[in-house]
Amino acid sequence: MSRHVPTPLLPPADAPPVDRSLLDAAVEWARAAGELTLGWFNHTELTVDTKGDGSPVTQADRAAERMLREMIEAACPDDAIIGEEEIAREGTSGRSWVIDPIDGTKAFSRGVATYSNLLYLADEHGGAIGVINLPALGETVFAGRGLGCFFDGAPCSVSTTDSLDGAYLCATEFDRWDPPLFGAVADAGLHLRTWGDAYGYALVASGRVDAMVDPVLAWWDLAALTVVVTEAGGTLSTWAGDTDFARDADGHFSAVASNGRVHADLLDVLST
Repeated sequence: MSRHVPTPLLPPADAPPVDRSLLDAAVEWARAAGELTLGWFNHTELTVDTKGDGSPVTQADRAAERMLREMIEAACPDDAIIGEEEIAREGTSGRSWVIDPIDGTKAFSRGVATYSNLLYLADEHGGAIGVINLPALGETVFAGRGLGCFFDGAPCSVSTTDSLDGAYLCATEFDRWDPPLFGAVADAGLHLRTWGDAYGYALVASGRVDAMVDPVLAWWDLAALTVVVTEAGGTLSTWAGDTDFARDADGHFSAVASNGRVHADLLDVLST
């Protein structure tokens, strides 16, 4: 079995809507996995291991992915499954699920409530379902192709901010930022906040902030966001402005999410 991950592609404009019952099931599964993780959240017996790539992993990550896989396999036995913590499961249906059992493991392991569970489904038309579940905050932002985006069950959309001056920009970390980039962000009048990981994209999709950026992502970090942000009416691209999300030379992805109105101007700032 391979851990190969596909290049994410946005579906064509004429792709049919996804089945609402399948979206509801995905939300239910993500919330169940999130509830499971709360048993380890802020717990003294939580242990943090380091994987081969240097990223952290906990027993909660592994347990949540196992639960999600079991629920998906029971309901959709012919679907493929790709997850961060286990090897890929091949399928025959033409549909593929992508699991990030805990996005923001560093936050989770430090008792910070902005971590999430991510779930994504692609079918023969492309991205179909995206779920960002924030169990410690009691929030879920989710979307289905052709159905729109929802914040705790109510329809939601991106902000109407039309200028970088006064807009709110989120970022997960600043390891790859240099002084000229910080200066360009400040000069543009942006309010920079570290409401990061998938939480930042949930904030963009629900209109609470205007943009979110990440210079380095894995496929399971990004997959669900391609549906959530676009169904909320936003724009999602790489730092270079590409929407086909080809991986870079190191096999990583980058992402810039915005309400669409400020996207071109934001890309100009990021190119500093």
